[in-house]
Amino acid sequence: AISFFPTQATATQIRTFTNWNDVARWMGEVEDAQMNINDAIAGKTQDLTVNAKTELEKIQAIARYVQQIQYISIQVGTKTGGGYRPNLATEVFAKSYGDCKDKANLMRAMLSVLKISAYMVSITADDAMYVRAEWASPHQFNHCIIAIKVSDEVKLPSVVTHPKLGRLLIFDPTDAYTQVGDLPEEQQGSLALVDHKDSDSLLQMPILPPEMSQVERNIEVSLSPEGGISGIITEKSIGQSASEERGRLRNLSSADYNKMIEGWIGRAVNGVKATKIAPKDNTQEGSFNLDVEFGANSFAQLMQGRLMVFKPAIIGRLDRQTFGEGKRIHPYLIDATTYSENVKIKLPDGFIVDEMPEAIQLKTEFGKYDVKYEVKDGHLLFKRSMTLNKSTVPPEKYESVRKFFGQVRLAEQAPVVLMKK
Repeated sequence: AISFFPTQATATQIRTFTNWNDVARWMGEVEDAQMNINDAIAGKTQDLTVNAKTELEKIQAIARYVQQIQYISIQVGTKTGGGYRPNLATEVFAKSYGDCKDKANLMRAMLSVLKISAYMVSITADDAMYVRAEWASPHQFNHCIIAIKVSDEVKLPSVVTHPKLGRLLIFDPTDAYTQVGDLPEEQQGSLALVDHKDSDSLLQMPILPPEMSQVERNIEVSLSPEGGISGIITEKSIGQSASEERGRLRNLSSADYNKMIEGWIGRAVNGVKATKIAPKDNTQEGSFNLDVEFGANSFAQLMQGRLMVFKPAIIGRLDRQTFGEGKRIHPYLIDATTYSENVKIKLPDGFIVDEMPEAIQLKTEFGKYDVKYEVKDGHLLFKRSMTLNKSTVPPEKYESVRKFFGQVRLAEQAPVVLMKK
């Protein structure tokens, strides 16, 4: 990257930046003039927050509204800052569409009606490692989000502290599925610029802990003496895990969504048929629930009428992940996530457990994985959990990643053998 400067002032001098404060001041000048309000914006803001009792509830109400504004990006006047200048907030509100900077600017304007200060934030949306602190230039950014000044009563993991602006709640109003308090995975940990005259340097975006992107799953199934299976899946997701599920539900037709769910189960259960698929998007609490009832005529393999073999890791197995043997030259990126699963399998009448895998505990600097088995009251209890920390694993440590996931894959392919009494 190169920053170039004219040797002397000319009438057509281009805009140049010597440091990040130069960039922040210029971006602020370009954006601040576009944050206007009128009676329509003020009235809508009051309507949205009439039942909000706390500072956070007010922010959440405005956020939900702006998230639903249609995303459309049309760049005009690029010679005069059009690529960075949002449209007037009143225009975006009236037309109900805009791009990332338009949506952030509208949210900022609506918050100002409530006397809540907010600032535009320039960021790169799709690569947390892209921005370089040593090159002060707005050309490093391709996205705009918002930083909302909050009091001490707002305690969320997406709050960061700016050295001069204080406690800031980071939020992306363009992302239609991520709730206030959360942040898209690709933006976590990245370097961004708060577009304000008091910004002298880049600010690192928050890295949310693994438990903020969590899946909790419970499965109860019955095996028939012929190897058939029927059961219920109950799953709850939060954070980015919930955002992914929310996006699938909203972007697919009912038929395609159901087909996707059956395909998800069908990767391990041949001929599966889902008799009930009930997703529930709990946007108010930021979670996503999914209940599924399913069955299949053949799941366990019956051998000579005496032995029955099956894999208790019924769904969502990680055995599809593969890792190359060659030398890696780029870092391996791991997203923060955690899941836990409890599986209760009713054994078929006349069968007992003959062979069962041993419990496994794996632990590395970037994550851990646990598997346990137990036979109790005619049921096989299978428990597994995984926690992955957001990590950038250097190429020289890639072997540790390959080994870890290789062991996980073997564990999830491990079968249980039943024997007929």
